[in-house]
Amino acid sequence: MAPAGARRLPAGLPIIAPMPTPRRAARAVPTPAPELSPSALRVLRQFRIVVNSVKSHFRSVETRAGVSGAQLWALSVIGDSPGIGVSRLARTMDIHQSTASNLLRPLLAQGLVLSDRTEADKRAVHLSLSPAGARILKKAPGPFAGVLPKALTELDERTLARLDRDLGQLIERLGADDKGGKVPLWQSTR
Repeated sequence: MAPAGARRLPAGLPIIAPMPTPRRAARAVPTPAPELSPSALRVLRQFRIVVNSVKSHFRSVETRAGVSGAQLWALSVIGDSPGIGVSRLARTMDIHQSTASNLLRPLLAQGLVLSDRTEADKRAVHLSLSPAGARILKKAPGPFAGVLPKALTELDERTLARLDRDLGQLIERLGADDKGGKVPLWQSTR
């Protein structure tokens, strides 16, 4: 006999059992963060100083010049090499050509950079600064390429070789992808 208030199914309809509740995956027990040694803490703080210095410079550039740090660097490269093409700009800045194109789009739209195509090869674009772009460079804080590239150029080869080796070991421990080396710092700060 059915309990009071229960609905009866018409004859001939199959009784469908409720779906079993899916079993939840066992939760991973969080691993406690390892306690850092004093030397590891010092190195971590140094990385923070480097990254925050780069971020601070990018913010200062945007405040004073009205363009991003990357755009300022592009303006300076174009100013130093009038007639430069997009692929050479990308190589100079060590970025992908599509990143350089994306970087140029607002500079062209704001009239800070001029592009010209030659009669000989309509595909090749030659870039130059407009007077407005030149004014931006005059009022912008340096270094135009950024504080980290400038600091690296001031280190001797022996120090650079040691940094290369040691950072290579750190990158290996992180299991980081080499593709990250082509991602500009300004993209990772946003």
